[in-house]
Amino acid sequence: MDYAQALEKLSAAGQEHAMQYYEELTDDQKALLLAQIEATDFTVLSSMQDGKRENVRGDIKPLAAMQLPQIKERETEFKSLGLDAIKKGKVGAVLLAGGMGTRLGSDEPKGVYNIGLTKEVFIFQRLIENLIDVVKEAGAWIPLYIMTSDKNHEATVGFLKEHDYFGYDNAFVTFFMQEMAPACNPQGKVYMEEKFKISTSPNGNGGWYSSMYKWGVAKKAMEDGVEWLNVFAVDNVLQRIADPCFVGAVLSGNYASGAKVVRKCAPDEKIGVICLEDGRPSIVEYYELTDELMNAKDEKGDPAYYFGVILNYLFRVEDLEKIRERKLPLHIVEKKIPYLNEKGEKVKPDAPNGYKFEQLVLDMIHELDGCLPFEVVREKEFAPIKNATGIDSVESARELCKKNGIAL
Repeated sequence: MDYAQALEKLSAAGQEHAMQYYEELTDDQKALLLAQIEATDFTVLSSMQDGKRENVRGDIKPLAAMQLPQIKERETEFKSLGLDAIKKGKVGAVLLAGGMGTRLGSDEPKGVYNIGLTKEVFIFQRLIENLIDVVKEAGAWIPLYIMTSDKNHEATVGFLKEHDYFGYDNAFVTFFMQEMAPACNPQGKVYMEEKFKISTSPNGNGGWYSSMYKWGVAKKAMEDGVEWLNVFAVDNVLQRIADPCFVGAVLSGNYASGAKVVRKCAPDEKIGVICLEDGRPSIVEYYELTDELMNAKDEKGDPAYYFGVILNYLFRVEDLEKIRERKLPLHIVEKKIPYLNEKGEKVKPDAPNGYKFEQLVLDMIHELDGCLPFEVVREKEFAPIKNATGIDSVESARELCKKNGIAL
């Protein structure tokens, strides 16, 4: 893309100011800016007004989860099915690791955060060790696809290489980068991060498969015989990955997807709940739950919306391919976005000053024909690290790790 083409694209989107420093740039910086403009989808900005409107949900009804007693009755059957699929190379794992450890007080990728007390224990290490448990059980390596972002790609790859992938066979590790979306001010104008760089952010965890496809990784996975992808977040250090019992349960019911869920500890816990929306599987975020939904009971007298998702999903690749071209809903999030002011000076705001655009993996569930909510023991599989202290923090995760016999 040359200067004239870039300016034409920016003009069509009302973003001509992105070229205001062009004449000051070096040749290399000009090339970087032109390449970014060519790769950036500015159409998300035009959807800002729609996205800021109240999200109108469909008809919400409960969706029964497969609960622990039911799972225990068929555990042997499920594990056998799951292990067979893993041994045949049909199951891959996708680690969503595009985020930074900002809320933990770190400028590094979140996965490199050290939660150890008497020794080094990194978040990436905990996740890989959990996956290795299944590798040992199955006697087969599981393809591991790690999604990074342009903000942490080199640091993530370098860190895992430096630590020899914590014992994982690197022949089965593939990296790909998450697509980025522009960040804008309240008037819908993109911020400039540098004079040669538009401010961007990862396009949300719902962009994982489109990013995987764009990088050619999805095609390679299919060519390698991978039929199922277990997608999981970087911050839950206790979760079981490529869990044979979970895989087998989803396969046995011929579901398009599965979602690991835990019982909520309180009606207003900040966790999305699995449900039916207009007759299809869906997830209602905690901030969308009305008092009526929070207090609703099922036929047994238990809370009707009892099971929260933990961002550990199993998807059938064949079904992901069917929905790949569909546009997922855009979620607009108010954030603090560093930017260049009118004088070209860097500003780090103290309060939210603009918007980032995200797609969420939970919206993929609603696009598919079926989902199995699969209950796991909360204390054994749910130790999210979102904050430095308090609820869902490094402190709480450490305590849960200790309870599960994990030396820190």
